[in-house]
Amino acid sequence: MTEESNSLAKYLEIFPSWLKSLGEDASQLAEVVKGEEPEGARRQAIAGLNYIFKSLDLIPDGIDDLGFCDDAFVLRVAADLACTDHPEAKQGVLGRLAEESTNVREFLGDDYVRLEAYVKNLRKGAARGRTVDDIVTDEGARTAFLHEVAAWSRDYQVPSFSRDVKTLIKLKAFLSAKLA
Repeated sequence: MTEESNSLAKYLEIFPSWLKSLGEDASQLAEVVKGEEPEGARRQAIAGLNYIFKSLDLIPDGIDDLGFCDDAFVLRVAADLACTDHPEAKQGVLGRLAEESTNVREFLGDDYVRLEAYVKNLRKGAARGRTVDDIVTDEGARTAFLHEVAAWSRDYQVPSFSRDVKTLIKLKAFLSAKLA
């Protein structure tokens, strides 16, 4: 194995586990939206969850091995941003996902800053015609959103992830190109 292969090998265990837990992670983040967390933390959780429904995300969901990795990354970066802005929210799912974002940071290196900026901008965007503001301020939009997250979480099928360093190199290259 090359030095790069050795440094990437741990992600061959971490990323498939994130894909396996993605539905449950989304479901638990939906509880944050309903909970008593500070509004800023809830907004960031909503932005991360709303990303799941974007029709044009960083990596199309249909791409073998990689399609849902960006979703798992975005949820973790969104949780980290929520906990950075609201340290009192660093418990439960937000704290766990925020802690796991360190692996995204290490994996992406210099590209992490661009992913973080992308995730921050999700607070301004919309998916399925709903913005974060709509979901926060409109009870009907929030209820519909939470029902969609619950359905997505329930129906999510864990994709394959080839435990091959080439998959990680492809993932890193794909994100680097998209975030450029």
